[in-house]
Amino acid sequence: MQTVTKKRGRRRKYIGNVIGTKMHKTITVEVMRLVKHPKYGKYIKRSTVYKAHDEENSAKVGDKVEIVDCRPLSKTKFTRLLRIIEKSKE
Repeated sequence: MQTVTKKRGRRRKYIGNVIGTKMHKTITVEVMRLVKHPKYGKYIKRSTVYKAHDEENSAKVGDKVEIVDCRPLSKTKFTRLLRIIEKSKE
């Protein structure tokens, strides 16, 4: 009999800035990326906003953080805080 082990896929990591901490144990993180324009070839800044789980409420607005994919925690929250890379100057 063969045993089946479930493997999780490689979890994606994102680096972004915290733009909101108004929810309990949740931070809002904006991740910037560069996208090449299909016709003109110029690089354009695009951003995506993620809600991430912050168990200790340790991140503050302006911090640079790393978040990672996880199972869905709520309707819009499917990432969690991995680490704080850089604290804000304020």
